[in-house]
Amino acid sequence: MDALTYAWRSGAYVTRRRLLVTGAFAAMGAVTGSARTAAAVARRRGRALAARPATVSLGRRTVSTWTYNGVVPGPSIEATAGETVGVPLINLLPADTTVHWHGIRVDPRMDGAPGFSQEPTRPGEGFDYVFRVPDPGTFFYHAHVGTQQDRGLYGPLIVADPHEPLGYDQEFTVLLDDWLDGIDGTPDDALRRLNSSTEHDDTLRSDALGGVAAELHHPLYLVNGRTPDAPATFTSAPGRRVRFRVINAAADTAFRVALGGHALTVTHTDGFPCIPVTVDSILIGMGERYDFLVRLGSGAFPLVTAAEGKHARAFAVVRTTHEAAAPAKDADVPQLNGRMLNYEDLKAPRADQLPLPSRTVTVKLGMRPSGNEWTLNDRLADDPMRLRVDRGETIRIVLDNQSPMWHPMHLHGHTFQLNVHGLRGPRKDTVNIKPHERLEIDVLADNPGEWMFHCHNLYHQEQGMMGALGYGPPQLRGAAHTSMH
Repeated sequence: MDALTYAWRSGAYVTRRRLLVTGAFAAMGAVTGSARTAAAVARRRGRALAARPATVSLGRRTVSTWTYNGVVPGPSIEATAGETVGVPLINLLPADTTVHWHGIRVDPRMDGAPGFSQEPTRPGEGFDYVFRVPDPGTFFYHAHVGTQQDRGLYGPLIVADPHEPLGYDQEFTVLLDDWLDGIDGTPDDALRRLNSSTEHDDTLRSDALGGVAAELHHPLYLVNGRTPDAPATFTSAPGRRVRFRVINAAADTAFRVALGGHALTVTHTDGFPCIPVTVDSILIGMGERYDFLVRLGSGAFPLVTAAEGKHARAFAVVRTTHEAAAPAKDADVPQLNGRMLNYEDLKAPRADQLPLPSRTVTVKLGMRPSGNEWTLNDRLADDPMRLRVDRGETIRIVLDNQSPMWHPMHLHGHTFQLNVHGLRGPRKDTVNIKPHERLEIDVLADNPGEWMFHCHNLYHQEQGMMGALGYGPPQLRGAAHTSMH
């Protein structure tokens, strides 16, 4: 064990370089007692994250990758809405890193958005993330530097509702991922291959996604870090009402989710409640989360998450009796071809509706002739589009996808309300938009800062599809950083 690892495990926090023990609170000019308390409690509760290389088992495959605390997925972080969460990070990687709290309306200085609201944490240094979790729901955390998310740097963040209205007996968290690190080179290698080509793999197609479904065929697809050959098992009992919290942490894969022999009653979208709707399957894009309830039968059932357009699947087992034979990893699940959830099915309760917008702006999603540069309003990430908002207003953003592929668009620091065919739909922070489609989202500007707005296909993001939503005049990027108002 090297001295840096020993220092981390022993709590000494000695590093080769200066360690930013107080993190962004130092940047605020003072470290408050509550911040110190939250960080100290976090360490006692085991919430600290050590980003470090590790060798991990993905079932029957062992790979070398980058992890949080040496495991994939990273440790589950649990909190209650309204609580202040402290998560100290120590960077034991050979590269800069950050942690983004996906879907949480955090203070921008805690958002883990390098170049927007936070400097990345350098190798051998640390950062204390301390933030309030205002909303209950299903969220996750992941690295937000380069292609790091397509390694093992992600984990669940579950925020309990202190006044939970749902009645259920048990809950399971289901993290979906596509995997290539340590098998087909690294994610950086994959990005270099994509950047050197103008072609897209036309065999990766999905009618549900409007055409080409992805950039890559990953070697493995995982449920909770396990391959279909050695699947994760969720153990319950017949008749139990179970809540499944499903998170798509993949880089380049949408999944179609179904549970053999069961219908799914969807109750939440991206952490926010919706009016319950019962379907057979769910199509979940990268960065999206869905919660659903199921009354379990007696037996062992396949939980199948088909990699949309990729002719592959991730797989787990839901078991309610010891005697039942385990389903085969290629088990036929008719629900995959049954009624699939659509955005038209989803509506936010009245209490979660946002104010009507006072103005409308359009964001055009495009692809340059190179075939490997993706744009927002014809701009790339190095000279990004910026949507200016003023605190307290609600704006309508029309997403006009003029590109030949679908994009899961994610807004940091906010949830928006999706409008579907002129009707007010669900609250979300990530939305899938098919090629040549237009979608409307309403955003309440209630969290001042400079916020990333980007495609959550990691490779599209790295190839330029990254913009900003910012409050007031530009603060960070100089005169060349133009705003739309």
